[in-house]
Amino acid sequence: MSEIPAKATESEDPSDGARTQAGEAAAAPGVAVWQSSPPGSIYDYIKVASFSIGPGGLVDQWSLRAEQLFGITAERAVGMDPIEAFIDPDLRERGQRKMAEILDGREWTGVVPFRMPDGPDGRRGEEGLAEVYVMPTRTAEGDKAAVCIVVDVRTLRSIETDLAAAQSIFGQSPFGFLLIDPDLRVRRANMRFASIFGGTPDDHRGKGVHDYLPRPEAERVAATLRRVLDSGDPIVDMHVTGFVPGSEERRHWSVNLYRVHSGSGRPIGIAWLGTDITARRAAAREAAAARRNLALLNEAGARIGNSLDLETTARELLDVVVPGFCDLATVDLYQGLLAGDETPPGLADGSAELRRVAFASAVSDAPFVGGGAPVAVGAVHHYPFNSPCADALRTARPQKVPAEEGGLVQSTLAVPMVAHDTVVGLAQFARTKGSEPFGDRDRDLAVELAARAAVCIDNARLYRREHERALILQRSLLPPGDPEASGLDIACRYLPGNAATEVGGDWFDVIELPGHRTALVVGDVMGRGLRAAVAMGELRTAVRTLALLDLEPAEVLSALDEIARGLGTPGGVQQATRAARQPRDADLSEVYLATCVYAVYDSVTRRCTFANAGHLPPVLVEPGEAALMLDVPPGMPLGVGGEPFEEVEVELPEGALLALYTDGLVESRDHPLDEGLQAFVGALTDPSRPLEDVCDHVLNTLDTHHGEDDIALLMARVQGLPADSVGDWTLPREPRSVGRAREYARGQLLSWDLEALVDTTELLVSELVTNALRYGEGEIRLRLLLDRTLVCEVWDSGLVQPRRRRARDTDEGGRGLQLVGLLSAAWGSRRTPRGKTVWFELPLPDGEHGLTDPAEALLSLF
Repeated sequence: MSEIPAKATESEDPSDGARTQAGEAAAAPGVAVWQSSPPGSIYDYIKVASFSIGPGGLVDQWSLRAEQLFGITAERAVGMDPIEAFIDPDLRERGQRKMAEILDGREWTGVVPFRMPDGPDGRRGEEGLAEVYVMPTRTAEGDKAAVCIVVDVRTLRSIETDLAAAQSIFGQSPFGFLLIDPDLRVRRANMRFASIFGGTPDDHRGKGVHDYLPRPEAERVAATLRRVLDSGDPIVDMHVTGFVPGSEERRHWSVNLYRVHSGSGRPIGIAWLGTDITARRAAAREAAAARRNLALLNEAGARIGNSLDLETTARELLDVVVPGFCDLATVDLYQGLLAGDETPPGLADGSAELRRVAFASAVSDAPFVGGGAPVAVGAVHHYPFNSPCADALRTARPQKVPAEEGGLVQSTLAVPMVAHDTVVGLAQFARTKGSEPFGDRDRDLAVELAARAAVCIDNARLYRREHERALILQRSLLPPGDPEASGLDIACRYLPGNAATEVGGDWFDVIELPGHRTALVVGDVMGRGLRAAVAMGELRTAVRTLALLDLEPAEVLSALDEIARGLGTPGGVQQATRAARQPRDADLSEVYLATCVYAVYDSVTRRCTFANAGHLPPVLVEPGEAALMLDVPPGMPLGVGGEPFEEVEVELPEGALLALYTDGLVESRDHPLDEGLQAFVGALTDPSRPLEDVCDHVLNTLDTHHGEDDIALLMARVQGLPADSVGDWTLPREPRSVGRAREYARGQLLSWDLEALVDTTELLVSELVTNALRYGEGEIRLRLLLDRTLVCEVWDSGLVQPRRRRARDTDEGGRGLQLVGLLSAAWGSRRTPRGKTVWFELPLPDGEHGLTDPAEALLSLF
């Protein structure tokens, strides 16, 4: 072996300034050429060091790489015994023998465990494993020495592991890998990349990103590669889109980029690690679409159906779908269903008329070119029998409508609106060119949205139908139009507390009674809704029936009390009366309780008789006086039973204002009853105003929008019958009183310019006075009253009521009351505190209604 001089070189570190370029070593022939390793050589990765041992077995030279490997400076290492310094005590004896052999001239190589010397601070040195190559040499003086080459075994094993990992990346990795040089050319590709883009890994050497990606994408990726190469900042999960050879399917990759360095730290390229995420992107799109659809359905559930109006509900559907789901949408509903028909004609074949109730567009309000004749909102139309829209209506299945040439719409879905197995209309959703066409998932979503809207629209239709029925019921339970009464100016208001049904348990009524008298009624059935309204209707009908019997107010309420107790009993009043005598548990759900105030006003005397069944007291406002509540004994509510009702008679001055009302006007959750009553009394400050204005002022002043109870308000201004419109005579109980009664009647009618009624009136007065003489008792009283009609009353003290019967052809008498019935507009009798009153009524001659000829009436009896 040739000897190497045991002198330390100037530098063994390939990273310092001793390195020169390969072409700088030119020298004279025969002179040894020294040059440093080229950049990126193997020695940048392998930890190799050298030192020399002198004749005494001590270190006499220590290289810079030895300093890096062992962490000991040359000043400290020179003069150390390497066996004592680096070998474990248990191996030192063997090491000394080997050192002796080496100094004897023998070469030696092997793997030696070593330990760094303990530090100055007493810290134990690290342990390691080194492969040592010892070569004998001689000093300048000829003494035996040795040169040692040391390699860190751990580094070698790490390199071996790195090589195996690199081999797995290039040959076994399921991810595409590229090593790109500083010129952005592929230096090396792995098998996975080659399997995707074709060829062998060597076939891709020298290619750039423009060879794999479309131009815009390639430029973006190239710019990113330069940025990574210049800055060293890695890029994680960069999405790249392109195509693979032989396929037109767009592929997506997730790419990670990082800069690669040599062992000396110099950048040598970029590592590209790519993963195909096409399926993941598709799944993500599906998941995003599902989330978007779910969000759309949630929004539809929150926004559709907030109103019970058909048109509003249709517009709510379009507000949800445009522009989130489509660019253009319309809603058509069957005209028959809108009109209230249950099954409009032509529903089965889709040819029935439809009305467009809603339209929305995210593009333009103008119709699309090529979209067919536009249908305006509110217009009635129908689809041709063979059209996709008519087919959708027939089959209750969605249909795709083909796009027309020249139009902006590229995809349209015609979706029937089905609620409870009934098609109520058609919704059309359209997307314009540039948007994604409708797919199967979109079709399913459109069906779900249309179904939800259809249910809401059907509910709105049912509500509209029930609302109309409720209004009909309400109108039937309240006085029609503006009530009229003799001697009274009437104004009334009704506000339902339940806006859903528009009906409740409160009612009022104005009933004309014989003798130009008027019954004023206000009542309140406890409860709300249709159940209370039905009970109210029964009680109102009963009140009108009892009023026609001309009973006293207290008697009317007593009869009503029995009727109310019978409402909640299957057997009616009789069963309720028997059940009341037996102890039983009351079923509160079947108990009907009501309050009512019943007043009878006589326009001749201006006296009003009140009876109260647990109702709020009437309010009276006299001219020039403050409003006051009349002291009418309240009594027990109707349906309780067991207590009689009292009557109170009050004389009402001319121009006085009388107000009857229900508790909804003066009581609410926020306003106690006493406070409401005081507010009501305080609102009646100017009774001279028109009654309609007074009603509006009261409702605007009080809290009438609480929605807790119905409100009924009946106001009447007293306008008594003038004295010159009344004729009143007392007749003795003698036959000549009949002729005198005719004379009184004729004279009074002539003074009233009612000559056309004289004959008929004389004949009927004669019949009634004759009956009073034959069947009555006491003195006879004749009274004529002139208002909107002519009323004649005959009073006597007898209690027997006249009864009309049909006379036979052979009978000489018994036709008087028949004659009265034929010639009068109405007739009847009523009890009085001192007997009875028989009356008849004649209409005033107005030129339109002719009077019945008495002669013809007499002849018709035979």
